[in-house]
Amino acid sequence: MQKNVEKMTFNYSPNFDLKKRDKKKIKYLIYHYTGMRNDKLAIKKLTSFNSNVSCHYYITKSGKLIQMVPDLYVAWHAGKSFWGKNKSINYQSIGIEISNPGHGYGYRNFSHKQIKCLIRISKSIIKKYNIDKNNILGHSDIAPLRKRDPGEKFPWKFLNKKNIGVWHNVNFKKLRSSRKKNSKENLSKFINYLKKIGYNIEYSNFKELKKIIKVFQMRFRPELINGKLDLECFNIAKSLNNSKY
Repeated sequence: MQKNVEKMTFNYSPNFDLKKRDKKKIKYLIYHYTGMRNDKLAIKKLTSFNSNVSCHYYITKSGKLIQMVPDLYVAWHAGKSFWGKNKSINYQSIGIEISNPGHGYGYRNFSHKQIKCLIRISKSIIKKYNIDKNNILGHSDIAPLRKRDPGEKFPWKFLNKKNIGVWHNVNFKKLRSSRKKNSKENLSKFINYLKKIGYNIEYSNFKELKKIIKVFQMRFRPELINGKLDLECFNIAKSLNNSKY
């Protein structure tokens, strides 16, 4: 990690668990956007005693890397969260915040410099803690009813080409041709696929179900986010399930 250390600065947050964790406990890498207007406000919040939030690494608007909590301490970035059989993902994860105003303040594309920095630090973390590609996730993946970050502009497909995270392998033309075909009859199968992938599917009404589908679309079908289960979404979920299991 020497290459990263040379380019990294430090601005420690007081918001972390005091007890050190075993290196083997770290199983997840979680990406967030800040959802703040600028770096100054985001860093102020992440280092404030009263905010009760933090992260391990912060990537500025210009693509600079800041460490806020050392890896072996639990940072407070995931909140109430689930993936597979695991709850409270904070305890098992490294959290990276990327400067972006988010959906509330004019969501924009992540810059080339930010993604370059993200790839560098991610590869270092993945190697150091032997993190499985299926456990590289967005905040919305582990808290689909609460969160939308890092959102549809986050380049998951590009990261997958760099061996970071997962992506489906369904033929593009096949996907597009199935986009307008309703797939309501496949809802139970779709939900089962999501569960096997790792999503915590607990919803009590149609509005919550729509949120879950939107989160899935943001991650794997960012061109169209409408909360509707069409055959394209179904085929993507099926493909991810088959490639994982």
